[in-house]
Amino acid sequence: MKKVFALLLVLAMCFSLGALSVPAQAEGVLTIYTWADMFDPELLNAFEEEYNCKINYVNFDYDETMLAKLEAAGGGDYDVIIADDYIIELAVKEGLVQKLDKEQIPNFGNINPLYQGQFYDPTDEYTVPYGAGVQTITYNPTMIDKEITGYADLWDDALKDDVALTANYRVMIGMALKILGYSYNTNDLNELEEAGKLLYELAPNIRLIKDDNLQDDLIAGEVDAAVMYTSQVTMAKLADPDIEIVYPTEGIGFGIMGMFIPSKAPNAELAHVFIDYILRPEVSARSYEWLGYYCTNQAADELIDDEYKPFLVLPKEISMENMEMIGNISAEANEKQAEIWTEFKTLCGQD
Repeated sequence: MKKVFALLLVLAMCFSLGALSVPAQAEGVLTIYTWADMFDPELLNAFEEEYNCKINYVNFDYDETMLAKLEAAGGGDYDVIIADDYIIELAVKEGLVQKLDKEQIPNFGNINPLYQGQFYDPTDEYTVPYGAGVQTITYNPTMIDKEITGYADLWDDALKDDVALTANYRVMIGMALKILGYSYNTNDLNELEEAGKLLYELAPNIRLIKDDNLQDDLIAGEVDAAVMYTSQVTMAKLADPDIEIVYPTEGIGFGIMGMFIPSKAPNAELAHVFIDYILRPEVSARSYEWLGYYCTNQAADELIDDEYKPFLVLPKEISMENMEMIGNISAEANEKQAEIWTEFKTLCGQD
């Protein structure tokens, strides 16, 4: 994720927002807990100025780290958390998330219904979606002779030592599961065993396994094909329009990041104000231009700059029918996937 729009536009927007609203009383400190670079700092600065408060921005690396910290705090310490769908489901089940007071979020109606009613919050009581992404293959057509249409093409011998993957083992093992016609969320250990054996056959083609800035390796020619996060695909395509984007024919892994307020948030009132602020169409549009994920605010779609719109609005080529959300699986299945992933990384020389 990185800055992808002009600072002048943000400053102009901030002045406009300040002119249209009356600053609230001092509200103290708002502690946000999420990954790094989820917001343009100028938008956070504008919120602080408008509401006469301070933002304490705290980062985690993995969703599991977040959940462990939230459990240790008993649902306290943090005011707004942004995390992935599957981990939110666990946090809700553990009573670590409070129901939203929608009367304090008048912009709640701006949310695109496509991203609501999902498995982790079926009645939309606890969360507000903040970006969505799909499992996407990208490749450089000037360096690869064959057309890539699905996951299975990545196993081609012509791609030896030329493919990069993200480090999300559920998504990567999911490629093999989908090739075999199985669900991302299978609990069948025999199916997982079969998928593992298929994944091991991909090892000679893997050059990199990493999460950060994978798009830079594709752009620089370090690899010629990659399976990347949506934000990375956005940046790669903006940097090199000739890069091909592939929505795999076998099926697409789909995920949503959600904002929620912990059950014992120190400043829940200001947290509601912040969520409503992010749901303003103008703020959301600029947020997603920065973030690079699919916009989940329907009212913001038309405000996204034409340069970014093809990457920030769910493409017409895919629909909910050919996507599957990656949810929680049994402890036994998860342990099996972890074993497969460890062995795969070893075979790739990435351990």
